[in-house]
Amino acid sequence: MITISDKAKEYALRLMKEENQPENAFIRVGVESGGCSGLSYKLEFDTVIKPDDKVFEDKGIKIVTDRKSFLYLVGTQLEYNGGLNGKGFTFINPNASRTCGCGESFSV
Repeated sequence: MITISDKAKEYALRLMKEENQPENAFIRVGVESGGCSGLSYKLEFDTVIKPDDKVFEDKGIKIVTDRKSFLYLVGTQLEYNGGLNGKGFTFINPNASRTCGCGESFSV
């Protein structure tokens, strides 16, 4: 399962409203090759569920990922940090053995 913190939920809902996302929009998370640690996180709003997608709902927010990315993201929590050191969504990923300093890439 992939979960979302209360703070990340609030921010995601605010962004969806600001960007005029349709009511059926959800958060799509994924993993792609790249970044200084080998794998990078992807995060976007989407409205199309593909046949091989894994679909989760936490705190009323739908979170979707493709099957391959799910292998790297199982157990991950989506968090939001708005402090002085940086602002944005972060992934708390128990599968990551190493992360880069910016937190946008990881390795397993």
